[in-house]
Order: sequence, then structure tokens, then C-alpha cells
Amino acid sequence: MNVGNIAQTANAIRSNVSKVIVGKEEIVDQLIIAILASGHVLLEDVPGTGKTLLAKAVAKSISGEFKRIQFTPDLLPSDLTGIHFYNQKLGEFEFRPGPLFANIVLADEINRATPRTQSSLLECMEERQVSIDGTTHELGRPFLVIATQNPVEQQGTFPLPEAQLDRFLFKLKMGYPTTDEGIAIMKRFMADSPLEQLVPVVTTAQIEEAKQQYTSVQVSDDLLGYMLAIVEATRKHPDAALGASPRSSQALLRACQAKAAIQGRDHVLPDDIKAMAVPVLAHRVALRSLQRLRPEAAENVIQSILSTIPVPADEPLISRA
Repeated sequence: MNVGNIAQTANAIRSNVSKVIVGKEEIVDQLIIAILASGHVLLEDVPGTGKTLLAKAVAKSISGEFKRIQFTPDLLPSDLTGIHFYNQKLGEFEFRPGPLFANIVLADEINRATPRTQSSLLECMEERQVSIDGTTHELGRPFLVIATQNPVEQQGTFPLPEAQLDRFLFKLKMGYPTTDEGIAIMKRFMADSPLEQLVPVVTTAQIEEAKQQYTSVQVSDDLLGYMLAIVEATRKHPDAALGASPRSSQALLRACQAKAAIQGRDHVLPDDIKAMAVPVLAHRVALRSLQRLRPEAAENVIQSILSTIPVPADEPLISRA
């Protein structure tokens, strides 16, 4: 599968999801990018903006298994990963897999679970496996965690630690629909939910093939330096107590390659980097105490960095070998 085929796959998913989700084309593209780049997504928005519906629509479009987990303070790690139980009929222990054994997992209101339960996601998000009673179990392919949290309600929540946030490729916001989109949503759901009629348009095997091929997208040495300069600038910014980690530069590179691939290009452009910088890096920057009170402060830090670092001129690609 070349980048042209990857673009066709992305277009098929995008078109299918649009039968259910009105607007939000950029969010849909970012979810496709996350799937290709083996990343995960944190959706931060108020209830009722379509987060669950979007996750289900994407899962159906790629013929993937979908599981939803409602995170609560009493949720245990074993409720996510599964347990070994004694089967009296067989006279032996059996493994009962938890909801993490799916292709797309919606971790609803993830910040309502205790840190212990939140930390149980670290291994599965990074290594696509879970270890239970000394046994390692592989998770599905593809595997995407879409976690949600409400930015308004803070009572009874446990903020995600930096190590957890660093596992998410993107932090996104759905946002409210426009007036025209709101009318279109009401008309679309007036009779029945279009999600029920949605059918798969690609297979998980096609997704896995695309994941193997998107890394062939070329990135010039100048653009690699541009990415690294942006990441390093987060560590020196006066409003940042802790800058983006080395993992961030790898995440930014993968996101930019995947973005170029779904647009049918075999090379990354500076505009790809600019588009991916905020959703990839903003949640990875820990701000100083006074800045944390401003909702858009982290995004503003990344935007200010983008405005000060010179953009490399378009030149012929330089081999990374």
C-alpha cells in the first residue's frame, strides 16, 4: 500500500463517519492519524458534544471491535484488564478478558478513576499488551484508546499525571456545533440514529497495512531540525515548568508523516508540523502555577513558539540515511 492507497483508505473512513457526525472533519482526520501512528487521543469537552458517537462511528468504519468503559472511583485495574477465574466444570483456571481487549476503547471520564486504575492503562497504551498474574496478553490490532474528561467538573476527579498525559498522541476538543450544523444534526437524528445503518468501509487488516506503510513518508533534515527546535523551545519557555519529553519529538514526527500520508503526499511539509504541534505538544507541557489557571495557556505557549522559530524554506528532500 502506497500513500495514494492510504489516502483512499482515509477518505473512505472520513466519508463514512460523515454520515453520522456533522462537521468535525479536522477531529475525524486527527483520529485517523492517531490510528495510523499507533497513538491515543484525549478528548476534553463537556458532555453531549458527540465524543461517544464519534468513537463508535470510527470503530464501525474500520470493522473494529468497540468497548466503552465508564471510569468511576471504585473501578479496579482488573475491571479493565480481565481476571483469571476458576472454572468448576473444567477444573482449571481460565482467563476472562476485560474491555481493553478491543480495537477502539472509549475510556469515558478517565479522570474519575483513582491513580492506581489510571496507571493500569500505561502498559497497554505504550506496548499494546497487558500483564496479568505473570502472563502477558497481546491486545487487538489496531488498538486505540479514546479517553474523555470534562474540563468543567473537578469535584471527585483525579488529574492525569504527566506520565499518563505523555502516552496520548493528541489532546483534542470537540467544540459546540455551529447553528447550521446544529440544525443538520437535529434533522439527521429526527427519525433514527444513522449509526445503526453504518457499515464498515475498510478492514482492520487494511489499517494494519497502512500503519506499516505511512512511515515511508519522507522528512527532510531541515524539517526534522524544525520539529526538534519546537520541542526544545518548550523546555526553555518562561511559562513552562516542564517542557515536552523526548517522546514528544517522536510523536510529532509520526503525526506529521501520517497527516501527509492521508493527504496522499509522500513528504512532510512545514504546514503539517504547524498543524500538528498544538494537539501533540500542548498537553505535554507542564505550566507554572499561575499559568495553569488559564484554559488556553498551554496552546498559547506552543503558538508563541511557532511564531518565533523560523520555518525552513521548501527544498529538495535530504535523505535521512
